[in-house]
Amino acid sequence: MSGVLNLVSVGPGFEDLIAPRAVAALRGSAVIVAYELYLRWIAPHIEGKEIHSPPLTQERERALLAIEHARAGRTVALVSSGDIGIYAMAALAFEEMREDDTYDVNVVPGITSANACASLLGSPLSHDFATLSLSDLLCPWEWIEHRARHIAQADLACVMYNVQSASRQQGVYRVLELMLESKAPSTLCGVVRNAYRPDQQVAIHRLDELPGLKFDMLTSLVIGNRFTARKRGWIYTPRGYNDWTQAPGAAQDIALPQGAAWVFSGTGDGNALAASLAAKAAMPVVVSAASDHGGAIARQDCPGATVWAGRQGVEARRQALQANGARVLVDATHPYASAMSEQLIGLSRELGIPYLRYQRPASFAPADGTLCASMAEAAERAVAHGRRIFLATGSKDVATFLGTPGAGEREWFVRQTAEPALIERTIAQGIPRERICAMQGPFSAGFNLALWRDWGIDTVVTKDSGDAGGYRAKVAAARELGIALFVVARPQLDYPATVADADDVLRQLEGGAA
Repeated sequence: MSGVLNLVSVGPGFEDLIAPRAVAALRGSAVIVAYELYLRWIAPHIEGKEIHSPPLTQERERALLAIEHARAGRTVALVSSGDIGIYAMAALAFEEMREDDTYDVNVVPGITSANACASLLGSPLSHDFATLSLSDLLCPWEWIEHRARHIAQADLACVMYNVQSASRQQGVYRVLELMLESKAPSTLCGVVRNAYRPDQQVAIHRLDELPGLKFDMLTSLVIGNRFTARKRGWIYTPRGYNDWTQAPGAAQDIALPQGAAWVFSGTGDGNALAASLAAKAAMPVVVSAASDHGGAIARQDCPGATVWAGRQGVEARRQALQANGARVLVDATHPYASAMSEQLIGLSRELGIPYLRYQRPASFAPADGTLCASMAEAAERAVAHGRRIFLATGSKDVATFLGTPGAGEREWFVRQTAEPALIERTIAQGIPRERICAMQGPFSAGFNLALWRDWGIDTVVTKDSGDAGGYRAKVAAARELGIALFVVARPQLDYPATVADADDVLRQLEGGAA
């Protein structure tokens, strides 16, 4: 006698959100296979049934158990929350099914986590959207990043599943960085925890606020697109877009000059280059800074230049460069801002605007310390060597160090910029407030000496940020204190053209570079 395998979706967690067809399948099944949590809200429909509930980590075992009963001629319900066909058990059941199996299969759809979260926020998924799981247990992390980057570039609304776990802290922040490379920082987003379950929490944030928050596996993120709007405490994405050429985010209330040299800065020597260019060039100069704080500094340091500040995203940069007829693109970003440099090189090629890279000279010498090829190598070496480790690498890579085997047995200290969201992010990753030095560099050898001595530091990790970034001052202080210094090597990029100073930029322009 042929059995029946019912693949049953029971929604987000409230009994009244279970579809009638799912209820009928549960009542018509003799055997129920489900994670124990799901039994709580389907209890009225499974009284007197034979129930099997292998633990959460045994998904494949649950699927095999259900199939075994179906092959034995029984009617069995394999139960999943949300929709069983979306990031859930149905795929496992089909993987384990054989071509010669004769039992019937019924797939009963349900309300997904994406649907549930969207309904609590309003209507953010009313146009094209994507879903993305941040769990790398079944998918390589590089694939996750690749997909996230393309979702952001397409400006799709997005629902993120499996956002953060105890063993997987940093991935969500990397994905949010990728989102901010292409989406406007003002993009409206939702943070939903335990949708339609006890302790439900719903909040609306700007995209640039999310990196400062802490999440968990019970949280889903809903990222809007450039058209997502807010009304009466809800967010919604219009079904029909009015202006597809609209740049993401609100336009700045400044007039950008035509035919300008655009200097993408964010460092003191980058601003000095822009100021010198503004004083010498027979063309207007625009300085693009990545934050409002950077913009304020640029306005002081770059008289005569127009400052365009804030995290704009690649689409806003593309449209601003096109609309204002940029004559040349000067990349004076930080030596380790390789993702930004790659983006600017790509825009240069796409728009036909010449690209010039200003690269501050490297300073590392073999006598300084140990050169490491990557942050991961520096983390391993630091953990192996030190007990009280100072990170002069900023907030971005804290998770890499804390995720290194043995890191929990070390004491970590971090110096970073005083951006509130970045400070909160560092705290959320496990660095106590009293071990964070939130100040704007560069710093003198005397300052480093006093700080590291008072904190009892025995190991320092830094970047080869050059003299302009205070690198030699770190070397001098570490040498005087007898501290081990691990230096992360600069990323290697194939820059189309490089310049040494403003005069070099002008020579390139006169020589036909622009």
